[in-house]
Amino acid sequence: MVKETKFYDVLGVSATASDTELKKAYRKAALKYHPDKNSTPEAVEKFKEISHAYEILSDEEKRDVYDQYGEDGLSGQGGPGMNAEDIFSQFFGGGFGGGFGGGPQRPTKGKDIKHSIGCTLEDLYKGKTTKLALNKTVLCKDCDGRGGAEGKVKECPDCHGSGMKFVTRQMGPMIQRFQTQCDKCQGTGDLCDPKDRCTTCKGKKTQTERKILQVHIDPGMKDGQRIVFSGEGDQEPGITPGDVIFVVDERPNAEFQRRGNDLYKEYEVDLLTALAGGEIGFKHISGDWIKINITPGEVIAPGETKIVEGQGMPIYRHGGKGNLIIKFTVEFPKNHFADEDKLKELASILPPRKQVQIPEGAEVDECEMVKYDPAKHQQRSRASYDSDDEDGQGQPGVQCASQ
Repeated sequence: MVKETKFYDVLGVSATASDTELKKAYRKAALKYHPDKNSTPEAVEKFKEISHAYEILSDEEKRDVYDQYGEDGLSGQGGPGMNAEDIFSQFFGGGFGGGFGGGPQRPTKGKDIKHSIGCTLEDLYKGKTTKLALNKTVLCKDCDGRGGAEGKVKECPDCHGSGMKFVTRQMGPMIQRFQTQCDKCQGTGDLCDPKDRCTTCKGKKTQTERKILQVHIDPGMKDGQRIVFSGEGDQEPGITPGDVIFVVDERPNAEFQRRGNDLYKEYEVDLLTALAGGEIGFKHISGDWIKINITPGEVIAPGETKIVEGQGMPIYRHGGKGNLIIKFTVEFPKNHFADEDKLKELASILPPRKQVQIPEGAEVDECEMVKYDPAKHQQRSRASYDSDDEDGQGQPGVQCASQ
């Protein structure tokens, strides 16, 4: 029978490796793949794999069973032992900082505080400055964040100032290790006689402060862009304050839409201007008015798009501007806007009508059109279907006469 060597291969040692060689191989591999140094999913799985291999091979009884029967032979060796981080913590005395669940270490930086700041398109075009009030936690000024009189506050020896500690318990073949609040200091991280506690913060080490921040919205900023005030987050003893982050929330505009650095606008032009030229004008997002000349003979078709260069949004911190893109719709005149003689004059000016070509000898139905009324014609259509179901004869929706 071929001897299984999977666990030895994971640690990179031979099946005859001594305990010292096993420890040396595990130390090297664990340091390389520990999640606090390498947080990729592959590294996390690798760390668990090498820890499991070392757990088996470092136990004389389990190693003997593995050498004889392989991994399948271990299925009856009791419940699971310590997890990967437990092994690492015992082997190295606490790990890198507990990011994976190791020692009860406190974070080195506080949480960031995020706020949304609403901005109109005009604000983002011109820029603006606004003042915002922020209620934040700061270190108590009377005790300098100690929580008590100088020299009277001592770090808790049980949790080393973290307020939390690990407890390991063995239940039969299983070893459980979990984090809990330190009972000696009640989670405060320090020890101080009640009479020596700060009367201002009541020993909490912090107090609330109202601060005004001046937020600058620069021309050309975009939706979702962040304005960061470094270190203006809540303060806490022994921790670097986080940042206060304002996120730009662009509000919709009724006349203009923004796409990158360009502005889009729909404009309805009358038929005469679309055919014979003239002027169009509208108020720009900047507050100024835009006037554009349309050259006679330059026909504006419905749905056509034109560009006015350099009239878009400012380009953030680079200078210059994007483009203004105009999509045209054409306003047609109402029915019977001119008499028959005028229409004949119009027919003499416009390109000739397209003639209808009908094959010789084909049957022709002469029909009339009426204006579409959704309520009327949809109801009539349903009535037609109902009639078809009842007597096989539908009601005609279009009146035609065969020729």
